[in-house]
Amino acid sequence: MEFDLIDAIRARVAIARDDVTLGIGDDAALTHLAPGRQLVACVDTLVAGVHFPRDTAPEDIGWKSLAVNLSDLAAMGAVPTWALLALTLPEADALFVESFAAGFSALARAHEVALIGGDTTQGPLSITVTALGMVPAGEALTRAGARVDDAVFVTGTLGDAAGALRLHQEAGSRGHGTEVQRPSTTILSSRLNRPEPRIAAGLALRGIANACIDISDGLLADLGHVCTASGVGAELEVEALPISPALAAAFDPAACRELALAGGDDYELCFTVARAREAEVQAALARAGCHATRIGRIVAGSGVRVLGAHGSEVVTPQAGWEHFSQ
Repeated sequence: MEFDLIDAIRARVAIARDDVTLGIGDDAALTHLAPGRQLVACVDTLVAGVHFPRDTAPEDIGWKSLAVNLSDLAAMGAVPTWALLALTLPEADALFVESFAAGFSALARAHEVALIGGDTTQGPLSITVTALGMVPAGEALTRAGARVDDAVFVTGTLGDAAGALRLHQEAGSRGHGTEVQRPSTTILSSRLNRPEPRIAAGLALRGIANACIDISDGLLADLGHVCTASGVGAELEVEALPISPALAAAFDPAACRELALAGGDDYELCFTVARAREAEVQAALARAGCHATRIGRIVAGSGVRVLGAHGSEVVTPQAGWEHFSQ
C-alpha cells in the first residue's frame, strides 16, 4: 500500500526539469547545479493541530506544506528548483494523498519545482518538506546585513492568516457550523490556507535590500531575528502597519494591530534597504507585481520597539509564535 501512495504522489507531481538527472524511484536523487550558482536549502515540518487546524482540506495542506518552504527561498532571493517530501499518515488514505498531492502540485507547477524524492510512514499526521533552490554566488539575501538608518519594509498585508485562525478557533468554541462565511472571512481563510510565497519579490530585492526574512512567526519575532543577526535595533510605526480591508472588517483596530505584529503565518517578506534606494526598491517590486510598505527604520541598539502616532512606545503583549514556549 505504501508504494501505491508513492505512485499516487508521483503521478500528480510529475514535473520534468533538465537539471534533474535522477528523480523519484532510487535511493537518492541526482541533480545538476549550474556553474556560478550556490545551492539554497531549507526544511519545514507541519504538524496537524499545531501548524494547521485538523479539519483543513488536504489540498490546502499540500499547498501550504510547499509554500512555507518556498517562502524561505524567497527570503534568500533564490529561484526554487527541487523539493523532497516526507509524509506521515495515521493510515493509508489514498483519497487524502491524491488531494494532498493535487494541492502540492498546483504550487509546484506554478514555480517549476520538481519533487525528486521523499518518504512515507505511519504515525500522527505531519508533513516535512525540504526545498532547494539556486542563487548566483555571493548574491543571497540574509538576515545579517541591516544597517543603522535603513528603512524597514514589508510586502503585502499583515495579520490576515492569524485573523483567520482566530475566527476558526472562536467558531469552534461556539460549536460547529456557527462560523459566518462573510466575504472578508473567505479572504482571510485563503491567506491562512494558501499563502503565496513572494518568489518574484525576493528575486527583485537581490542587490538592493541589505537584509531580508520571511514572516512566519510574527513581525516582531522575525524582525527581531534580523536585528540580532545584524547587531542593530528597529523602530516600527504602528500606524504604518499594512492592514487589509478584510482584516479591518473582521476585527477592531486593537486586535488588527496585535494580529499584524505578532500573529504569524503571513509569509510576507520583511526587508531593510538604504534610504537612498527606497524609490529603486519600490520600482523593482512594482515590476515584480508586488507592493511593499515602509513601516519603520533600523536604529543603533538592540530589539524592536513599536511607536505610536506621537512617538510614544506601544506596549505589545507578545512577540510571536515560539515552539516549546508553553
